[in-house]
Amino acid sequence: MVIENMKLDAKTVYAQSSDIRARTYLEYRKDMKKKAIAELEVLEWLEDKVKELYPKKQVNLYKSGGDKFLWFLRKGGVSRDADFIAEIDDEKVEIEFQYGGGDIQEDYIFDFKTSKVGKKVKGKRERTPKNINFLYLFKEAPTKFAFIPASWILKSGVEGVAPAWGNREVYKITGKQLLRRVKNDPSLQQIWNSINAKLFILDFQHELIDINKEKLSHLLQGVIDENNIVKIIPKDLDSFFKVCFILDNINKIPQNANLWFIYLLSYINNNISLEDISKITYCIDFLYSKIELKPNELTQLISKIKELFEKIKTFYKEDGSYISSLKVSPLDETRYALFSINLLEDLIQDEIFYYSVTELKPIKKIYENIGGVEKTYKLVKNAIGND
Repeated sequence: MVIENMKLDAKTVYAQSSDIRARTYLEYRKDMKKKAIAELEVLEWLEDKVKELYPKKQVNLYKSGGDKFLWFLRKGGVSRDADFIAEIDDEKVEIEFQYGGGDIQEDYIFDFKTSKVGKKVKGKRERTPKNINFLYLFKEAPTKFAFIPASWILKSGVEGVAPAWGNREVYKITGKQLLRRVKNDPSLQQIWNSINAKLFILDFQHELIDINKEKLSHLLQGVIDENNIVKIIPKDLDSFFKVCFILDNINKIPQNANLWFIYLLSYINNNISLEDISKITYCIDFLYSKIELKPNELTQLISKIKELFEKIKTFYKEDGSYISSLKVSPLDETRYALFSINLLEDLIQDEIFYYSVTELKPIKKIYENIGGVEKTYKLVKNAIGND
């Protein structure tokens, strides 16, 4: 097996140094997805609220990037775009979205990034020329929300730093100040229920990475200790998965990655189990992010993504579980399915963003391809004893 060091463009290196740090690429994407889950869940509610604020105007609200919205940027570091854009007649309003774990108490401090609030002109912080508002949701008070103009934060806040954000410069607003702007909407409770369920599912399915690391620890340790690649010929799916997993963890790729990619797609057939699908999607995801797809390769991938989604759907049960084999526990099977859905949705958005694919429907809400999010959430939570 011939390998070479992974090639990264300068922007990807920037993303690694400032955002990924010690995390793997999948761990980075998992962390980035947490806020994206909340953003997409709140989108419809937010549009209704903006329409209430401007009852006699034409309102169109969308995520920055529209259908091309991507919660991770493998080639571009961190997007500086606003979270939402509201078109109100001929005016554009940018809306930044924040949520925090603190309750609304007078002595609680809320931080807002100075780069979003205003810019420095001749050493003095001035309001950004853009029309920017913040939407703030409160995790400990799930029916409460606040719309906060950046101009008000600039006028009312105190400059400081936020240790939780790597000591970034922020404007600090006290709970006492913010209370004046807080409103109540009981419909937010259901949105928070969905957010919390999906965050739970995100953590649960991602545990498959640690499970596989444990299973392959002796192989990984051998590579690290001996500075050698484990010599496994990918002659079957299991071997293929092991090789890709090891290469991913030591930051290397096969020399003929495009050929590997096409060969991998041939494993997708009618007889595969959910565990097989989880291995295939992991390998697809690993190779896909390291290569530029040719038109014929992209066409094949689009077809196989559709095929995998249809296959996963056939394994969904009414209680929220996924079952493809009686030899594997329903909990493990469900984890395989959720892990695969997670990666396939990432692939869809990445293809739309980088390849302008129109044959796949954009992801409107993360985990929208789960048969029943609430059922699956409750089943998993009960199974692992998390009351």
